[in-house]
Amino acid sequence: MLMQTRPPDTAPAAHDRVYRALRGQIMHGEIPPGEALTLRGIGKQFDVSMTPAREAVRRLVAEGALTLSASGRVATPELSNDRIEELAALRALIEVELSSRALPRAHLALIDRLQAINGTIAEVIAKRDAVGYIRANLEFHRTLYLRAQAPAMLAMAETVWLQLGPTMRKLYGRLNRTEVPSNHRLIVAALRAGDEPGLRLAVRTDVTQGLKMLVV
Repeated sequence: MLMQTRPPDTAPAAHDRVYRALRGQIMHGEIPPGEALTLRGIGKQFDVSMTPAREAVRRLVAEGALTLSASGRVATPELSNDRIEELAALRALIEVELSSRALPRAHLALIDRLQAINGTIAEVIAKRDAVGYIRANLEFHRTLYLRAQAPAMLAMAETVWLQLGPTMRKLYGRLNRTEVPSNHRLIVAALRAGDEPGLRLAVRTDVTQGLKMLVV
């Protein structure tokens, strides 16, 4: 007698798929600050039941990517000036350290890759593609920081990026970019020269300068 096998439980896979997709949307500024989200809407968007949608939201609330009010309203965060300053300070601390650790492991292939990403940034700027800009900008930084071989520190940096995602979309409108950020060129030049003080300064300026424009 053949035993009937139970179909595998796909809920964990569904939850992880929703979590990763929604996390990417938030980090890359696809959802503006203060935007309300519903479990029903998330479920419809990703074609899942309420359970994986709820679990994905729970994880994102825990990471600070979403806020949950006392009434149960889920939304992307609208950051206060103090919160923007705090996250900018964290970026300066973590990302400057990551860049310093990456410098001894930098090689020509890395520099070429960063130059190529700068080319992509120039293309999305020309298209006025805010989400594309945020995505490519974070790719530039992540590519550099991966050379630091400090996964815990990089995870902390990504958590900060996640919390800042919707705000970065707002910032892009203020910056009115017409060319690749000058600090990206300074970062590449410092890597070529093995200039740690120059690299630290360029990274610190790059990750904090724009956010200061949002603090009034």
